[in-house]
Formats: sequence, structure tokens, C-alpha cells
Amino acid sequence: MSLHLDRIDWMPSPPLAPDDGPIDIDHLRRMTLGDATLEREVLTMFSAQASRLAEALAAMPTDAPALAHTLKGSARAIGAFAVADAAAHLETLIKCGGDTAEALSELDEAVTQAGAAIDAFLSRD
Repeated sequence: MSLHLDRIDWMPSPPLAPDDGPIDIDHLRRMTLGDATLEREVLTMFSAQASRLAEALAAMPTDAPALAHTLKGSARAIGAFAVADAAAHLETLIKCGGDTAEALSELDEAVTQAGAAIDAFLSRD
């Protein structure tokens, strides 16, 4: 039985190691299918969401694990892998009852760097 692999349009896989910048633009382009308008819209929404969630997480509300999980998923979707990693670390510490002070600081820094990269990206053209 032939698989006819020559007739399949392959979608490129994400890199094994993400781009070194705060936003992996290649990943973002794959996720938005190269639609520049959608890229800008998604980045604008993510920037606002990330700032809002980071601020909420600083107060460590009862739903903090869910907020960190939401931020982790959103960040991975657009290629903000440092934000995703920091949110994942925070989520784990909250669930385990660990000290979250340093993790919150790392998350704030990652969100700040991603926000600056997004602002620079959106100000082009």
C-alpha cells in the first residue's frame, strides 16, 4: 500500500531550539500561516494579556495556577518561549507550595522583554 507522501503538503515543524529572542518570529509566522495582519493582531492581544496576567499573578489569587497555565499556553502559541517557561515554572511552584517570589520576578522580566520585542515589531513599517 503506497502512502503517496509526494502528494502531501508538509507544514514545517517548530525548531527543536527556539529563536534566542523574546519572540520566535518564525514560530509566530507558522502559527499565523504567514498572515502579517494576524501576526500583529495576535501580538497586540498577547502583550495586553501577558501584562494583565503577570499583574494579577503578583497578588497570588486563588486561581493563580489557572492564570499561570493560561499565560503559558498563550505564550507558547505565539513563540514567547521565555514567558511560557517562566509561567510553567511559576505554575509548578504554586501547585507544590514552593516559594514563588523569584519565579514571579523571572516571569515579570520575561513579560517585560517580550513586551519590548512586541512593541519593536509592531512599530516597524
